[in-house]
Amino acid sequence: MTSDIIMAGFGGQGILMIGNLLAIAAMAEGKNVTCFPSYGVEMRGGTANCTVIVSDEEIGSPVVGRPASLLIMNGPSLEKFLPMLAPGGDLIINSSLVDGSAVDRKDVRLLPVPADDIARNRIGSRQMASMIALGAYVARTGVVRLETLNDCLPKVISKKYEKFIPLNVNALKEGAALAGFHA
Repeated sequence: MTSDIIMAGFGGQGILMIGNLLAIAAMAEGKNVTCFPSYGVEMRGGTANCTVIVSDEEIGSPVVGRPASLLIMNGPSLEKFLPMLAPGGDLIINSSLVDGSAVDRKDVRLLPVPADDIARNRIGSRQMASMIALGAYVARTGVVRLETLNDCLPKVISKKYEKFIPLNVNALKEGAALAGFHA
């Protein structure tokens, strides 16, 4: 089985971190992985995206032309990447910042996730929005286990910030619940 996703948003939204976490979790489960981050020249607020491929077989290229999934955290990223999404693909949008009515394709499985609102109001930290979206993606696709993501958090969060690991675990769980997964 091969699964690929493009995650995209503004710099500072945690796009590269969740891409890295997904890749590390997939490797922890013994899968083959490529992770291809890309970001604009701006320090914060510029563009950021990350392509992750997870497969049981060898991966020939880190480049994806028609991703099976998109995780979109802002409007400009939706405009840029939606035309690339394969028919029948999963589209997870941060509905706090992205208007779901702008999705004019009926051939995709749309999952609106109010990630910023949940991060702010339930988790208590806006920085958790991308983790909420990642939890929804993982629960919807089953690409890796939620428990594996939780176990791999210390590998992407520096010791200086390890006190925030429980917030990240909670954010992943909130996102998974939105996709219908209950632990």
